[in-house]
Amino acid sequence: MPSAVGFLSTPLLILLTVWSLFWKSLALWKAARRRQLVWYIVLLVINTAGILPIIYAFVIAPRQSER
Repeated sequence: MPSAVGFLSTPLLILLTVWSLFWKSLALWKAARRRQLVWYIVLLVINTAGILPIIYAFVIAPRQSER
């Protein structure tokens, strides 16, 4: 008998992977365009389900472009 948890976890895992990949790609692109090597490495190494890339893309990067 199939487990309900296993059935639900596969779509959730796919959704979280796509979510994380989108935000990580966006943040990595912004860090590379601004030549911010430290942020690029941190974003590449740390996987936080999109939290750190979202913070970078919407908080850190706009502050950097104002300077």
